[in-house]
Amino acid sequence: MIAVITIILIIFLGIAVLVLLAGIAIYNRLVRLRTTVNSSWSDIDVQLKKRYDLVPNLVETVKGYATHERSVFENVSQARSMAMKASSPGDKSKAENMFQETLKSLFAVAEAYPELKANANFQQLQSQLKELEDNIEYARRYYNAVVRDYNILTETFPSNIVANQFKFEKEEFFELEEPGVERKPVKVSFS
Repeated sequence: MIAVITIILIIFLGIAVLVLLAGIAIYNRLVRLRTTVNSSWSDIDVQLKKRYDLVPNLVETVKGYATHERSVFENVSQARSMAMKASSPGDKSKAENMFQETLKSLFAVAEAYPELKANANFQQLQSQLKELEDNIEYARRYYNAVVRDYNILTETFPSNIVANQFKFEKEEFFELEEPGVERKPVKVSFS
């Protein structure tokens, strides 16, 4: 009888240790993913800051050729300022969408000035902006993939038990385009 109780106790303790080890492994994975989410968001932020620093140079270059397009320059500056102030991925997404639209209007203005398009400084700035946009896209995709993995882990059984116990909450995706919204062409008027 004592041998049976001892065996049952050993089995129970073995199961308890396995559950504890699984809980620790899940907790550690959640911490790793949350840290990776924060790190990848920081990478996006760095790329966005580089773009924010580049845009005033681009605006000044275009200004030299298109002095009568004041509203376009003001809109770009205002959108840049709003994008720089946004902090959460959701707020940043909305602000970045507006900022991208104003940049499109800036390039539409530049299209009207062939001598500007041929300017080496403008071409270099445009090339740097394209490279930054590509880096932002890469960083955004990585961030969203990590957020997806993290959110799946926080919502699936049994890891959701550990996530709820230790207050691991879902993270927001960084979307640059509004889903389901049709993109409209940029309208530029010279009147």
